[in-house]
Amino acid sequence: MKYSGIGGQAVIEGIMMRNKNKYSLAVRKPDQTIDVNVAETTPFSDKHPWAKLPIIRGAVNFVESMVVGMKTLMQSAEYFEDDEGTEPSKFEKWLTAKFGDKVDKVIMTASVVIALVISVVVFMWLPLFLTRLVSPWIQSETLQALIEGLLRVAIFILYIKIVSRTEDIKRTFMYHGAEHKCINCIEHGMELNVENVAKSSKEHKRCGTSFVFIVMAISIIFFVVIRVDNTLMKFVLRLLLIPLIAGVSYEVLKFLGTHDSPVIDILAKPGLMMQGLTTLEPDESMIEVGIAAVEAVFDWRAYLDENFKS
Repeated sequence: MKYSGIGGQAVIEGIMMRNKNKYSLAVRKPDQTIDVNVAETTPFSDKHPWAKLPIIRGAVNFVESMVVGMKTLMQSAEYFEDDEGTEPSKFEKWLTAKFGDKVDKVIMTASVVIALVISVVVFMWLPLFLTRLVSPWIQSETLQALIEGLLRVAIFILYIKIVSRTEDIKRTFMYHGAEHKCINCIEHGMELNVENVAKSSKEHKRCGTSFVFIVMAISIIFFVVIRVDNTLMKFVLRLLLIPLIAGVSYEVLKFLGTHDSPVIDILAKPGLMMQGLTTLEPDESMIEVGIAAVEAVFDWRAYLDENFKS
């Protein structure tokens, strides 16, 4: 496998692919045609070189990925809105009057903040709260941290199981599989076409699902080593350590995703297994969307010539 540098995300009936400062959004429209848009983004680290430092770059990249991901997700949703004959709500009118042309940025920022808050409450504070309930019977801080980590994994799996029951989420997971298959196809030296993509793996070591699993694993280590006695401070500590945990997890994911060896494969296996919850086999029409997204921002022919042809 040869590292390509591209990554992506499934959206509503489509796929976003990102390569360096460019990202594409390919969506299968209701009329079954594929619409592709390309945009550029200026990484925070381009203006602030210190943001490229190890660990710091991981936390910065995590936030930037969330912003771009939320933005493209909202854009994909616009293809399926049916606003004909409907009046904007009072809240929508107030937002437009208050923020004018910046209303979309305000909504996107609010969405990212809300998503982060919910993630902290559900995946950081809830496991700690449940662990504190049984702490009178478990004196070992190390065992408590392990139980908290296992609860975090269990809550994540339960959450994915619940949301995946809806048809829309199932289709999104199929597009997620198509995204991985496209990247795996070219990184294993095959031409990017429907046949080759279809036989490629739907799991990829640089997936966001693997990142989430690594975050949960790294958090166990941090909370075993860094201890406080005060219950309130335990909750505060979970919040304050998020950037550091995200930064360390990014470095681990980056290393696993750019190296190949039997040991690396073993270390990456739990994350790949977790992807079984968030990726499904796509159909050919979804693969076509993935190919369109890749080709809009990445010259895969030049990549194959440089890395696989002598």
